[in-house]
Amino acid sequence: MSAESESLEVKIGKLLRARGLKLAVAESCTGGLVADRITDTPGSSDYFLGGIVAYAYEAKVALLGVSWDTLRAHGAVSRETVLEMARGALKALAADVAISVSGIAGPGGGLPNKPIGTTWLGLSTASDERAQLALFSGDRRENKALAAEAALGLLLDYLQGGQM
Repeated sequence: MSAESESLEVKIGKLLRARGLKLAVAESCTGGLVADRITDTPGSSDYFLGGIVAYAYEAKVALLGVSWDTLRAHGAVSRETVLEMARGALKALAADVAISVSGIAGPGGGLPNKPIGTTWLGLSTASDERAQLALFSGDRRENKALAAEAALGLLLDYLQGGQM
């Protein structure tokens, strides 16, 4: 298999393993799809600590330390929330890098300023963090799959950028 045809999760695994880094994930709208894809790679236990699926506000607060003030002011699908989710996963699992995802998969739940398919992705390390907005236009299952792909893409871009 050529490097170009390798899946995102295989490329990510190679980079994490080579650097001795541990990964955690915090997921909402993807319901565990990111963790599922990572663990499809044999040997992922070398670098993957685990994931937290925090769907409801209460779970985001209790499990990831997301602030109620953040949720009230910005909602679950926001830059602020995914950064707090990523920080929370980083801390809870004592990871080197954490990624997070929260979005509106559909078919309901969209708002004028946050239509169905709106998804925020987050990444946190001890020294850096970033967030990215993505907009998808598929059905619920497609939006979830696209969100998982985008979260893995954000992580791969970060790791390939020579970070850490």
